[in-house]
Amino acid sequence: MNAQFWFFYAVLAARYLAIAGLAFLVFYIFFPTKFASRKIQAVFPKRKDYAREVGHSFFTFLVFALYGVVLSSGWVLPHTQVYTSISQYGWGYFAVSVVLALVIHDTYFYWTHRLMHHPRLFKSFHLTHHKSVNPSPWAAFSFSPLEAVVEGGIIFVVAFLMPIHPLAIVLFLLLMTVYNVYGHLGYEIYPRWLVKSAVGKWLNTSTNHNMHHKYFKGNYGLYFRFWDEWLGTTHAKYDETLAKLVHSGKSSGL
Repeated sequence: MNAQFWFFYAVLAARYLAIAGLAFLVFYIFFPTKFASRKIQAVFPKRKDYAREVGHSFFTFLVFALYGVVLSSGWVLPHTQVYTSISQYGWGYFAVSVVLALVIHDTYFYWTHRLMHHPRLFKSFHLTHHKSVNPSPWAAFSFSPLEAVVEGGIIFVVAFLMPIHPLAIVLFLLLMTVYNVYGHLGYEIYPRWLVKSAVGKWLNTSTNHNMHHKYFKGNYGLYFRFWDEWLGTTHAKYDETLAKLVHSGKSSGL
């Protein structure tokens, strides 16, 4: 592998260790008691679960780094809509492009996620991720090789579908990592006012995705809940479970 590959790999690994590691230290090492009322499942994963999640995540980054090399190569990049001068579209579009990338990714994730739950595909693609029945922040990228291929494919979809600046791609991937770690946090940190707001009710929550891991079906979205609501795939007890967590969180200052 060339230096570019290992540069991408190092960036991916460092981002994961920084974001997932910080979340793990705060909620699992230093302050688990302080946030106990926000713990979605009362029990904690075992050390072997953390080790499995980290191990699979570091393999996932091999696939993601390879995708980065391919996308930035001279025989692929010229055919994408990636542009290098922000003045070409302006800062307004730059901001919009990040939001559009998230919306596109959410749609991509919902449908590929549901597809990987098909009985004929689940074991080969998605079982590795679902070994984390009670996920920790380290589970964010704990994929099988085949799922890593599917998950990493979003970068090509975005790059070919819409004009996007490299810096916007970096910001999009950073937000993706933060939200993915939040989804696997094992704690619900959103305040009650947010989840009760007109915008907040459409945001995906850590509770939503944690229930997906616990029950193995329903709640397929990543950032938003549009597709789950439109297609009736929200778990029947989601609202009840979320309400209990955000109400109890009042005592811990959230």
